[in-house]
Amino acid sequence: MSAVLDPPRVRTRTSPASGGSSVALVAALLGFTVITIDVTAVNIALPDIRDSLHGGMAGLQWVVDAYTLMFAALMLSAGALADRAGARRAYAWGVGLFTAASLACALAPGIGSLIAARVAQGGAAAIVMPASLALIRQAYDDPRRRARAIALWTVGGSVAVAVGPVLGGVLTETAGWRAVFLLNLPVGALILALLTRTAASPRRPAPLDLMGQVTAVLALAGLAFAVIEGGHLGWTSAPVLAAFAVAVGAGFAFRAAEKRHRAPMVPLALLRERTVTVSLAIGFAVNAGFYGVTFLLGLYYQQLRGMTGVEAGLMFVPLAVLITATNLLSPRVAERFGRRPVIVIGQAVLALAMFALLPLGADTPFWLVLLLLVPTGLGGAFAVPALTAQLMDSVPGERAGTASGLLNSLRQTGGAMSVALFGALLAGGGSGFSLAGMHLGLLVTGLLLCVTTALAAWLLPRG
Repeated sequence: MSAVLDPPRVRTRTSPASGGSSVALVAALLGFTVITIDVTAVNIALPDIRDSLHGGMAGLQWVVDAYTLMFAALMLSAGALADRAGARRAYAWGVGLFTAASLACALAPGIGSLIAARVAQGGAAAIVMPASLALIRQAYDDPRRRARAIALWTVGGSVAVAVGPVLGGVLTETAGWRAVFLLNLPVGALILALLTRTAASPRRPAPLDLMGQVTAVLALAGLAFAVIEGGHLGWTSAPVLAAFAVAVGAGFAFRAAEKRHRAPMVPLALLRERTVTVSLAIGFAVNAGFYGVTFLLGLYYQQLRGMTGVEAGLMFVPLAVLITATNLLSPRVAERFGRRPVIVIGQAVLALAMFALLPLGADTPFWLVLLLLVPTGLGGAFAVPALTAQLMDSVPGERAGTASGLLNSLRQTGGAMSVALFGALLAGGGSGFSLAGMHLGLLVTGLLLCVTTALAAWLLPRG
């Protein structure tokens, strides 16, 4: 690790001629891609993890949510950490921890140790994402070349969404679910090697809000525990009620900590801005819809329809291609017609997608399943680019990083909460797959999206 952070001959500036900017871009792109693939690939591996480690539905939910919750919670202060340590150093720390945690996942002897390793993975991913963007920002001085580099970084994430399920299926079928995590080891080693050829990053003073960070983690973990275990232990059981109490108490403690801290990671004044709060609610709902559907379909294809991991992974490819194409189209449409119509229509289409999936059953033709997924690929991918741009324009320049981290955190939280809800409903009080629970989860998510669609139409700026 020290060789990565302090190479013998460090250039103080990266120039295009030296190729250092390209190396930094490749390193950043690989990191963002691997943390994205890890989410989608693991979804396909869940049935095999359950059979191998004898975990029930609650265990599978925690395998997904342990990663997502830490990703969401630590995203709030990861940007400040990257500033304090320097982008390259923070990125090396994140990649190193992610690689070590991936090895721990692959060697996990039980479901509990796998969940613990996934917590570490999620925390590392939270460092990798903002540090990778900061690395690109450092490598490219020219705004036009930087914009192209960031566009490539974004497309890499979309490609990872497409590749992840297929790769997860192939690895699980041919080498077992542990190979999904072992694949991260050579990628991590390659990234660390590439970092030795990038310029050292400047460090900037950025105070850390430790109390705010701890209370945020406790609040999210308490809420996730309550929702996941509520479907198994009962909503009025003592552990579930205690978890709800922890979540509420930690939430109030978080608010108090942010109010007193001289440099809070979530300035409360920011949350009083109407456009900001509406944008955060929309981000939560959109990810709740998309990640909830991704989670349930991975189980639906394999548990209810008897598909292999490879077959289930291939079923996600048309969806991912549609998302990539729509992501590229959305900014152009928003530029012509305005952001608010794009955000409203995107959410409305995603809400329609939830309702369109309600007839899904054990004998629905696969061609019809793929057709019903078209609105899912269109809706969220259409709304998110315009939503992000709308949020960035609604805050002062010095708050842009904070607002971006907050939006990404709320989006990840929405995904985690939907997995918790869908998993609790899918189990149907047992260890099987409940179609009625799946339909109820889709209905709840669709109604949530209807609410945020109305909020967007009513409260977002018209300009």
